[in-house]
Amino acid sequence: MNPPLALRDVDPQETREWLEALEAVVAAEGRPRAHYLIDQLIDADAQRHGDLHGRVTTAYVNTIGRAQQPAYPGDLALEARLNAYIRWNAMVMVLRAGKHSNVGGHIATYQSAAVLYDVGFNHFFRGRTERYGGDMVYIQGHSAPGIYGRAYLEGRITEAQLDNFRREAGGEGLSSYPHPRLMPDFWQFPTVSMGLGPLTAAYQARFMRYLEYRGLLAHQGRKVWAFLGDGEMDQPESLAAISLAGRERLDNLIFVVNCNLQRLDGPVRGNAKIVQELEGAFRAAGWHVIKVLWGSGWDDLLERDATGLLRQRMMECVDGEYQTFKSQGGAYVREHFFGKYPVLLELVAHLSDDDIWALTRGGHDFEKVYAAYEAASRKTGCPSVVLVKTVKGFGMGEAGEGQNINHQLKKMSADAVRAFRDRFDLPVPDGQLEEMPYLKPAPESAEGRYFAARREALGGYVPARVARVAPLAVPALEAFATQLKDSGERGVSTTMSFVRILATLLKHPELGKLVIPIVPDESRTFGMEGLFRQIGIHAYLGQLYTPQDAGQLSYYKEAKDGQILQEGINESGAIASWIAAGTAYSNHGVAAIPFYIFYSMFGLQRVGDLAWAAADARTRGFLLGATSGRTTLMGEGLQHDDGHSHVLSSVIPNCISYDPTYAYELAVIIQDGLRRMYAEQEDIYYYITLLNENYPNPALPMGSEAGILKGLYLLRAADQGAWQAPRAQLMGSGAILREVLAASEMLAHDFGVQSDVWSATSLTELRRDGLAAERWNLLHPQDEPRISYVQQCLQGHPGPVLVATDYMKIVADQIRPFVPGRFVALGTDGFGRSDTRESLRSFFEVDRRFIALAALKALADDGLIARQRVSEAMQRYEIDPGKTDPASIQ
Repeated sequence: MNPPLALRDVDPQETREWLEALEAVVAAEGRPRAHYLIDQLIDADAQRHGDLHGRVTTAYVNTIGRAQQPAYPGDLALEARLNAYIRWNAMVMVLRAGKHSNVGGHIATYQSAAVLYDVGFNHFFRGRTERYGGDMVYIQGHSAPGIYGRAYLEGRITEAQLDNFRREAGGEGLSSYPHPRLMPDFWQFPTVSMGLGPLTAAYQARFMRYLEYRGLLAHQGRKVWAFLGDGEMDQPESLAAISLAGRERLDNLIFVVNCNLQRLDGPVRGNAKIVQELEGAFRAAGWHVIKVLWGSGWDDLLERDATGLLRQRMMECVDGEYQTFKSQGGAYVREHFFGKYPVLLELVAHLSDDDIWALTRGGHDFEKVYAAYEAASRKTGCPSVVLVKTVKGFGMGEAGEGQNINHQLKKMSADAVRAFRDRFDLPVPDGQLEEMPYLKPAPESAEGRYFAARREALGGYVPARVARVAPLAVPALEAFATQLKDSGERGVSTTMSFVRILATLLKHPELGKLVIPIVPDESRTFGMEGLFRQIGIHAYLGQLYTPQDAGQLSYYKEAKDGQILQEGINESGAIASWIAAGTAYSNHGVAAIPFYIFYSMFGLQRVGDLAWAAADARTRGFLLGATSGRTTLMGEGLQHDDGHSHVLSSVIPNCISYDPTYAYELAVIIQDGLRRMYAEQEDIYYYITLLNENYPNPALPMGSEAGILKGLYLLRAADQGAWQAPRAQLMGSGAILREVLAASEMLAHDFGVQSDVWSATSLTELRRDGLAAERWNLLHPQDEPRISYVQQCLQGHPGPVLVATDYMKIVADQIRPFVPGRFVALGTDGFGRSDTRESLRSFFEVDRRFIALAALKALADDGLIARQRVSEAMQRYEIDPGKTDPASIQ
């Protein structure tokens, strides 16, 4: 990435002349002209020699020199004192937790970043008020103890809560990391699943701009700050959105990367330089990069470095060496850093070993950090990243400063605690060291008054989550009347039914502007191209070109105020946008209604961690898994056919999952979802699978709405006139319900077996209902036992129960414990394959023939028919007993 540095300038006079010429151009014509000339020189060299000799990084020194630093606006002495109190509280809450309950915590991360946070809290992070929306701050997850330590000084958290750090089961504790689900009035964003913070922060900044462009949010100059770790930047998600932020010029976004050079078990880049690597990546993506590497003590040395050897030495050392320097002492640094060149030893000859040891990294210097934040906050036209060099475990001394073991450090010796107290001059007498008391300045002390004044000047508390938003008036089910009617002979897919429901909502006079359609890159696949012209695709530049299909009715229309978020081939970015929209009610006071539609196979499987983070963030909205099921997407195969998304959605506690077959089911589900999330304001979200298969849709059966929402309703009853015939209960969902209906007819026609057919719209919700009944019975042993909804439905409906879906059998198995009699699950276990729907359903043994066969087998096992009838069915339906097991991995 960086060309090797020459050890000596072979012609200093010539170099000086070039530099003077550059300065003359700047003085006479400005920096833009100077940069133009530099670019011309580079282009000429590349054109002549056929390659590019250029750099994407700058020297390994601070971007902002001492001469360019603004005056510090605060009281450095008071801020250092407050910083020490918060450091102490962050440390002792972990030590006390370990002592009392052994739950532990992380100490070293916050100690490295304490100044980074305090400068932000004291001078930059604006809180939410009645008139101002407030900045949004993504806190690095492992720094949570420091944020609690500050909140204790603010009076937002009590000593009892600090002592219950990581002990939440009793309801009085503090969550280990930022979790809005667990602390809904405090944390805004879940960040400890590393990599998701930077990704979602970037899309949060973009969504804020989207709301501003569409006139749903006033432009107030709010910022999104994301505090990240250098080790975290190795997560692919961490850098996934930096090109988006650069491309869309999101100058409301600031990343602060704490480069303490350590990840969990050792150096981030022992043999290289993570700061330089990140600088190159961000600069190439169009970001303003600010490096804060060296504290103020280095300024004099750099200014006296006439030979340039100090800068050269700073660049020569790799991160593994820098970590070692900070785990040793001043004498070691003198010998191994400055000692390589006699000139450098002479440069620091006037400094003692203690003086050399006191040369701090930039991230521990209030003035350096302030200068960087001030420049980042002023920057317009692009996002900014502040790369700050720190020491992990700063202040912990021999207990863990700059050591590989410090990430896991949860205990410190009494001597180490005493040394920490002495280093930061804290008012803890020797007699109280074992007790490790929390510290807070008296309200009327200089520190107390200053602390309160800084927050008052910047508005409300940060972090703080505010969920006040007016409930929406949700349209009645009749608003979707078209989807509730019989379609006759006309075949309609549930995907098209969804698009029509979406179109209805977009035309709603109150809700229409709040609906946020989100698509990766498949609007036409899902039949949504008609919305292009109607509401437009959001593009911050508008549309600077004439689209290729301009003459068509549904041409590709981009607009600044476009309503569709079309994210490209980018499921992670699309769900990050969905999370930003689904949390807008708390972050912006805007009750946005996001609908994110995607190939179901590329949904929860690809972005499962983000789906879990969405639950933590209390996201509200709809996820639509299109082309769902393992047998519906003809001709695609193993990595396109979804047979398990409902397994994945079932593990998210507040995700309400449905697998509807008919348009009326879909309409009932979406209308009730709108009611629950936007009128009742429940912190839930929906996962609904959609089909691309066209077939006639019946009308909404009278009185079926409650059953649709609960997850099960009787679709077609058995012939009551044939009450003496063997009887089975057949259930199905999604793509396979129509196979279940066909199997029911075959059983009656071919074998005289009657069956009730049930539509199982949500097996997951049925399981949750059954578990709730079981738990109530466990805790109320002397009361009348409750029975599950499944059992209630089956009362008066005899015979074995068979459930068939287009998903793995475990989806149907969810209700097995709540079925009183024999239970059979059919599903699509195994790898997907490419073929026609009919062939795939036969292969996976979920077509009408196998459903009929399985029902007959269950009846025979219950002694209700002769086993010979099962063999007759195999012959009649041409089922080969030697057929390959579809779940086989062969």
